[in-house]
Amino acid sequence: MQSILVIDDDKLMCLALARILASAGYSVAQAFNGDEGLQMYRSQKFDLVITDLIMPDKEGIQIIRELRKEDSQIRIIAMSAGGRGGATDYLKWARLMGAKQCLSKPIKREDLLNAVTSVLDMP
Repeated sequence: MQSILVIDDDKLMCLALARILASAGYSVAQAFNGDEGLQMYRSQKFDLVITDLIMPDKEGIQIIRELRKEDSQIRIIAMSAGGRGGATDYLKWARLMGAKQCLSKPIKREDLLNAVTSVLDMP
């Protein structure tokens, strides 16, 4: 069973994503901030990390950068509802930093599952 780590400070969003992924047959862990997510990844490797970009303490871009330093092959999906610059700008940065897919919130179930399947199927 493939394992996915979801990192999002919005607990309801994190839970919703985890439920969708679990119902599709994935093993899912949740972290509610960037530091917790990094600690979880270091203690248990995951096949995929899905991270929000705008969070207090440690933003998603920092998480992506740190994860890519530790594992250049890591598969990451970035997600954002936007902020001052809008979701598009944040997602462009995430892609440049190494995210394999980017999703704008709100995320539809089908879009999430398609992105996950696409990224996990990458060589």
